[in-house]
Amino acid sequence: MLILSIANWLCAKGRKDRSTIIANSLVEPPRLHLDRIHEQHRLALSQNYAGVELPESLQRKYPRAHLDRGWQYVFPAAKPWHDPRSGAWRRHHVLEDGVQRRVKEAIRQANIDRPASCHTLRHCFATHLLEDGAESGCDA
Repeated sequence: MLILSIANWLCAKGRKDRSTIIANSLVEPPRLHLDRIHEQHRLALSQNYAGVELPESLQRKYPRAHLDRGWQYVFPAAKPWHDPRSGAWRRHHVLEDGVQRRVKEAIRQANIDRPASCHTLRHCFATHLLEDGAESGCDA
């Protein structure tokens, strides 16, 4: 098992970093996804896209951070959007509604006839961790 840490101080509930466990067998798919996202970002930069939008204070302190790989979204939107304030083309993140719709569709396709959502998956994961002896203070 590996620990997956996510710095979520910009927009997460409580603005706290989060961590969870990930099985060794599940490391490769996210790594491949990030490789695709980095390639997408490289291509966008070659086409003069402006990177992500950052808070003004960070933009002033680190003027080129919006172009750095580390600041790009892990789940970017499929299409760039035109930033009306700066006039720049940027890539934003996928919207929560879209993820929720896809999870609902997957639940329907799997013929699961009980109410379920992204939140249900999180609680099921946490419940299984507790059943397997994890500490209750672990984020899931």
